[in-house]
Amino acid sequence: MNSYKFKLEPNQAQAYQIETALNLCRWLYNTALEQRKFAYEKRRMTLTFYTQKKELTQLKSHFIAFTGVYAQVLQDVLHRLDKAFKAFFRRIKAGERPGYPRFQGKNRYDSFTYSQSGFTLNGK
Repeated sequence: MNSYKFKLEPNQAQAYQIETALNLCRWLYNTALEQRKFAYEKRRMTLTFYTQKKELTQLKSHFIAFTGVYAQVLQDVLHRLDKAFKAFFRRIKAGERPGYPRFQGKNRYDSFTYSQSGFTLNGK
């Protein structure tokens, strides 16, 4: 599988859509992190990527803003969070300083991933 990185030069409307998608992805990441933290602290339940992924369809039906973001992009957000937790538990097991996954601010969450191919770039 090949990976490419492009510098985009979006117009004003496209920049607004990208910024909106980033804000929604950051909100989803922080909400999913809060959900995992609450579930463990209050109920002693462990939430996984798959349990949170199942809830994405309900989220998209309740919040209209999420319909403009591809499902694979939202799934990747949850996958990022899952990777952060796996790294956290790996560091605990190795006896290193673990560093619990953080809530992401605007300056720390600045990208999203389209995991499927089929997109084309035209012009700039």
